[in-house]
Amino acid sequence: MTQPPSAVSVRESGTGTPLVLLHAFPLNASMWSAQLDALPGLTGDEARVLAPDQRGFGGTELGTDEPSLDLVADDLALLLDAAGIERAVVGGLSMGGYVALAFARRHPDRLAGLLLASTRATADTDAVRANRERIAAAVTARGSVQLLLDEEVAAGQLGPDSRHLVERVRSLVAAASPAAVAWAQRAMAARPDALDVLAGLRVPTAVVAGAQDGLVAPEEAELMLRARPDAELSVIPGAGHLSALEAPEAFNTAVRDLLARAAAG
Repeated sequence: MTQPPSAVSVRESGTGTPLVLLHAFPLNASMWSAQLDALPGLTGDEARVLAPDQRGFGGTELGTDEPSLDLVADDLALLLDAAGIERAVVGGLSMGGYVALAFARRHPDRLAGLLLASTRATADTDAVRANRERIAAAVTARGSVQLLLDEEVAAGQLGPDSRHLVERVRSLVAAASPAAVAWAQRAMAARPDALDVLAGLRVPTAVVAGAQDGLVAPEEAELMLRARPDAELSVIPGAGHLSALEAPEAFNTAVRDLLARAAAG
């Protein structure tokens, strides 16, 4: 029996169409500050934005379960229950996209729209899984996430035009706990291919990619679009992996377009 966190820490703003934004690894919900500020609009009724901290990150406890993104997706369903929300547009960036796809597989009736940013629907290769385990084992053994800072994870997530954000992202990386980093790496490594889940959905879908993303190849977006030919693709010039941070106006435009399609039914 799973033991969900006693409470999921969540940042919220606005009163309109419910929109859940799921953060990247190894960051937390504070990465969505520009979206929490802007997407509700001047009157607050364009979107009701909820940005939860995923298990172990920010203010959410890790719990004692074995690593699985399915559990994080189930946490989200419980969060929607607590917020009185039946259906929501769910968006995720990078690891958040993996969780969004897990949510789509496990709770398709709760989904009003899907946003997949700087992510992939395919499973990890053996080489990627091995690297995730290397990182998980190292941070656990050292009791520190310094390895992520030494390997310049923050800089690697940003495009060439976004170097001014390196220190902000480094501070978010440094705030992560070793246990959460290891758990999330192993959970991501265990996730299945989700292209069939994507193909089977019947909700508006948007794919956002940074033109300078050095972590997710453009082919991954093409595979998702092949699975969902009706999905809308937004490629953000100059942005790397963390497009929501690097180019918030362009990112928010793509989200607003998806919200409008979801509201139209």
